[in-house]
Amino acid sequence: MALYLITGIGGFIGSSLARALLSSGEQVRGVDNFSTGKRENIAEILDRIDFREADIGDLDAMHKACAGVDFVLHQAAIPSVPKSVQDPLGSNRANVDGTVNVLVAARDAQVTRVIYAASSSAYGDTPTLPKNEAMSPDPISPYAVAKLASERYMISFSRCYQLETVSLRYFNIFGPRQDPSSPYSGVLARFIMQMLRGEQPTIFGDGETSRDFTYIDNAVEANLLACKAPANQAAGQVFNVATGTRITLNQAFKSLQGMTAYSGQPRYEPERKGDIKHSLADISKAQAGLGYNPKVNFEEGLRRTVEWYRRK
Repeated sequence: MALYLITGIGGFIGSSLARALLSSGEQVRGVDNFSTGKRENIAEILDRIDFREADIGDLDAMHKACAGVDFVLHQAAIPSVPKSVQDPLGSNRANVDGTVNVLVAARDAQVTRVIYAASSSAYGDTPTLPKNEAMSPDPISPYAVAKLASERYMISFSRCYQLETVSLRYFNIFGPRQDPSSPYSGVLARFIMQMLRGEQPTIFGDGETSRDFTYIDNAVEANLLACKAPANQAAGQVFNVATGTRITLNQAFKSLQGMTAYSGQPRYEPERKGDIKHSLADISKAQAGLGYNPKVNFEEGLRRTVEWYRRK
């Protein structure tokens, strides 16, 4: 039985990782300052985890959190392109300075491996599809720059301190517990709640923007595989976590119409600064290096997500 530290455990992905680890009999410690995460996401498992309310910007708290830990799943972030455009300093503090604190604490505690929630936004808006890890990054937004900088920190700590690190570039993760009320949350969560309530959703741009939407269970599995993959295949490496397929916002809206019985049409507004037009992943490196294969496709993931929000 290993001890896993999850930063950002109150978030949508962090809380999903916690449940998966508990179900497989592992020990879980978690930290969150609830700036974006929610207490309700971990309320039902709080008595089964070692939870500390703390900010990753607090190095002393991170040292205490990392003590005795085998694996760190670093999910804590301010995960928002629009918010980073509005507040680049805040984005950098949380997404870069906080990450360096986690790495220093993990190094000092002799943690076995740190898994980092990197972002597909690192690729920028280059027209080449699919995106593969050998491509030169070209981040657009302050958020994307911060996530890429932290990814580079992961690699440097692997090289300089022999701390094993793995960076997983998430492509538009969606699923239960994603916050639909936030203006910065995932588009599918917002669409689902609005359509279930009979409210008109907003699409920024013409709706032909496409994403490699990836159901949460696939991201969880990628993290667990990244913990156990051989060091010579995974340590110091970056992997795409996605499905290898892309869906336009118009297609997603039409699928949700059938699942939510929403009869209206979306409102179209101008594209937002920093948004990327198309995103599609090449997942062959993760397949070879981690043994990763997405098990839940877009339509099935969407059905599961709609049913979860319907029960809320």
